[in-house]
Amino acid sequence: MTWRGEVTVLNRILASLPYLLPIMDSYLFFSRPFFAEFPELEVIFLPLTPLLVVYTSILRFIPLIGGLLIFVLLFALVVRNESINHFIRFNTSQSIIIGIAMSLVSIIWQYVLDPVLGGGFITSVIFNVVFLGTLAACIYSMVLSWMGRYAEIPTLSDAAYAQVR
Repeated sequence: MTWRGEVTVLNRILASLPYLLPIMDSYLFFSRPFFAEFPELEVIFLPLTPLLVVYTSILRFIPLIGGLLIFVLLFALVVRNESINHFIRFNTSQSIIIGIAMSLVSIIWQYVLDPVLGGGFITSVIFNVVFLGTLAACIYSMVLSWMGRYAEIPTLSDAAYAQVR
């Protein structure tokens, strides 16, 4: 679906970059149980190490609002900027929504489920589902972005379209 303007190679690359943020968030906050079971797979994330260092530095330098600041900047400077290609704005919006969904799971876990369930098997399952689900959604979206197509993820894509119209 490229009817909203030309999707150049540069647009494809730029549209896929925002998905690195939810991937890094899921790696930092939800991946521990997965890599405890499969430590040899953590090698896959080695190429992200320089980005992870910068990202964690930002989060530590501006505690509590570092992630919020990145969200606001992306939303204001990319998603709401109509001079930027629709394809890039849509993908940025969708990556932000994936990040918001992860944040909601994190908040629900921290204040509702963790006090009730504690650690253990259920914690591992929830964290693995969030980590692998985020990874799958982001990789799927990145691959389709590289192909110049819009990633249609039910509900998430509808919300992303609503933000960029």
